[in-house]
Amino acid sequence: MSEKVLMTEEDIRRTLARIAHEIIERSKLLDNIVLIGMYTRGVPLAKRLAQNILSYTTIEIPVGALDIFPYRDDIPHHDIHPKVTRSEIPFSIVGKSVIVVDDVLYTGRSIRAAMDGIIDLGRPQSIQLIVLIDRGHRELPIRADYVGKNVPSALDEQIAVKLKETDGIDEVAIISPAITKNNHNGVHNSMQGGQNGPKE
Repeated sequence: MSEKVLMTEEDIRRTLARIAHEIIERSKLLDNIVLIGMYTRGVPLAKRLAQNILSYTTIEIPVGALDIFPYRDDIPHHDIHPKVTRSEIPFSIVGKSVIVVDDVLYTGRSIRAAMDGIIDLGRPQSIQLIVLIDRGHRELPIRADYVGKNVPSALDEQIAVKLKETDGIDEVAIISPAITKNNHNGVHNSMQGGQNGPKE
């Protein structure tokens, strides 16, 4: 595997500061906004954005956490237990301007699940989306209203977002698959490498 760092700790800090300012500039009523982070890394991102807005405006934005597992369309229905959820949204979203926060926007299916979960709680005035990374390859007609960084990527590449709250470090990297080549016996050798061998 080859890994390239796309965003450092400072890059992430500046990006979240910019997005917070964009929210302030675009919103007519900050008092009507709520932020809902999607587990796992969308939650700390939402909390950081709320803290930024508080420091810039002295307005405290409510922050909730949404577990989309019961709403995913790639899980068989008999494997879903709706009563088992980590969602923590201790406020009403009825009539509110809801802003969903996630780390990576990919096919759009997770966001569709998030919207289903939010609408189950009531009828918001609007739903917007913030993502730290938009990597493309959409399967549904979904786009983000606020984007930290657009990252063109191949389908076989991975975007690894790490945050201090969950991973001990702030960093975004793109991971490309190993390059393979034939040896003299015609056997494919992986170029992954690493101290633990090809499966590292």
